[in-house]
Amino acid sequence: MTLPNITVLYDENRIAARNHALAAEIALARPDALLAVAVLKGSFMFAADLLRALHASGLTPEVEFVHLSSYREATISSGQVEILKDIESDVRGRDVLLIDDILESGRTLAFAKDLLMARGARRVLVCVLLEKPGKRAVQIDADFVGFACPDVFVVGYGMDVAHAFRQLPFIGHIQGLD
Repeated sequence: MTLPNITVLYDENRIAARNHALAAEIALARPDALLAVAVLKGSFMFAADLLRALHASGLTPEVEFVHLSSYREATISSGQVEILKDIESDVRGRDVLLIDDILESGRTLAFAKDLLMARGARRVLVCVLLEKPGKRAVQIDADFVGFACPDVFVVGYGMDVAHAFRQLPFIGHIQGLD
């Protein structure tokens, strides 16, 4: 696929600086027996960089991955969340940091947070790189937010359109996909 004209919204340096600031904010929440759960696929780059920043902040989380989907091949959520890959760790009595790339409708994160709480997590903290506050379909707020995002379709830094452009080191907007 040829790289289309992409407008950069957040460059590599700005993302890196924000990841370190988020890690410091998370450390101030004093998580206990921390389990970081990255929501695949979109959060993989953000989660990796955030986890390294958490280490630099003195935290030592265990790491798990959950693969949830409400999109599949579409660019608009179906409204139904599916578990494609579940975590293996027991969350009972632990603080969980749920890491995702973007908070829009909130369905996926609300589903994941409710699931982890029902499994006995002591506390589930939600950390997202991007938030589109005007898009919420369910009531959920992130505890930690990297950036407020304009209401445009974004790609890069793990986020895709039909599995393309995840590899970009920045977050950008492709004209015409909104």
